[in-house]
Amino acid sequence: MKPFEWIFGFQRFDVKLGLDRIKFLMEAVENPQENYKVIHVGGTNGKGSVCKFIASVLRKAGYRVGLYTSPHLRRYSERIVVDGKEISEREIEKEIDEIRDAVEELMGKGNKPTFFEITTAIALDYFSKKNVDFAVIEVGLGGKLDATNVVNPAISIITNVSLDHSNYLGNSIEEIAMEKAGIIKGAPVITAANGKALDVIMRVAREKGADVSVVSNDVWRRLSFDTGSQTFLIKGKFRDYELKTKMLGFFQGENLANSIYAIEDLQMHGVYMSDDDIINGILETRNPGRMELLRRDPIILLDGAHNPSGMEALVKSLKDFDYERLILIIGILADKDIKSILSKIIPKADVVISTQPRNRRACNAYKLAKFIENFGKRAIVEPRVKESVKKALDIAGEKDLICVTGSLYTVGEALGNNDKNGNLF
Repeated sequence: MKPFEWIFGFQRFDVKLGLDRIKFLMEAVENPQENYKVIHVGGTNGKGSVCKFIASVLRKAGYRVGLYTSPHLRRYSERIVVDGKEISEREIEKEIDEIRDAVEELMGKGNKPTFFEITTAIALDYFSKKNVDFAVIEVGLGGKLDATNVVNPAISIITNVSLDHSNYLGNSIEEIAMEKAGIIKGAPVITAANGKALDVIMRVAREKGADVSVVSNDVWRRLSFDTGSQTFLIKGKFRDYELKTKMLGFFQGENLANSIYAIEDLQMHGVYMSDDDIINGILETRNPGRMELLRRDPIILLDGAHNPSGMEALVKSLKDFDYERLILIIGILADKDIKSILSKIIPKADVVISTQPRNRRACNAYKLAKFIENFGKRAIVEPRVKESVKKALDIAGEKDLICVTGSLYTVGEALGNNDKNGNLF
């Protein structure tokens, strides 16, 4: 079986939390994750943006940086990046060949590793081969039992905590916070969590002997916004920063504050980064599929809001745009809190198109339409994302806003329909 066919074959299997399999795989390649400094980023929302902000600033300062994020939108190689360059197909195949025997040994013991565990092992090994100074690692699911938790971080970041993945992490904020706090290992901790979640994080940090910096809402505010960029004032521990970003969404203020606190902690521990490195690194950061503006007249906006708090943030950010009708294309995974997600956005929509990403966990588009009807809206059902985009473009006037959301998988398919000129088919 060809390497890519082999690894994608593991996507058929369910999530399996636990560290025994990833530890076995890492030992098979001699624990390469010990060869560089790690910034480990968990939390409910904003993980990917924080990872990319920090990686961009470190790169601007001249460090060699690995970046591991998930899921990918269009290409598997998006997950594993060194100095802004995605891992090549040839390099992926080589990594698969090197780890394949260990995977098959596990399978022979009846302990089949997951797609994410294998991919994590590949990323951590690849970063060592590329001699990175830092690896910025995004947690996949939870924290304590996530495959990425095999690392020993220089800094741990827990962006925020809200209800998500309750079937895996628990039904209360406290239970979910405990899982996410599992990435704390004694190194400095940055978090924007609050309330009961913060109480859990502080308790775990005390037990681990880790210092915690809390990012509260009063350390950041937005100074300006237009549809091409926005500027925030971030009150760091040592100084204030006026930062311009091309990444949209009011919530980026919190993500920037988390990033600045982490950057300042690195500086305190001897990692040199100038003010210009920080300003320019932030300005150059991109995060496709998250509040990504593809087109105007009509406005086409992509945002992978996949949980209630993420959808609430999207709704707030929509207020930044001037439009007549909101045409919503929405596809959600079946294991999500569908009713809560829909409750945030459906009342705001003028036209709703129910769709279904090509993912075995996706909620059936017709079933999703039934959920939507409970909120007083009749959905147009178009199971294929590509066709749902065409339908929305047929419906939209020049002053309308088309928003594709509900899952990063839905957004990824919409991006896949985007040609080199930025026009959706």
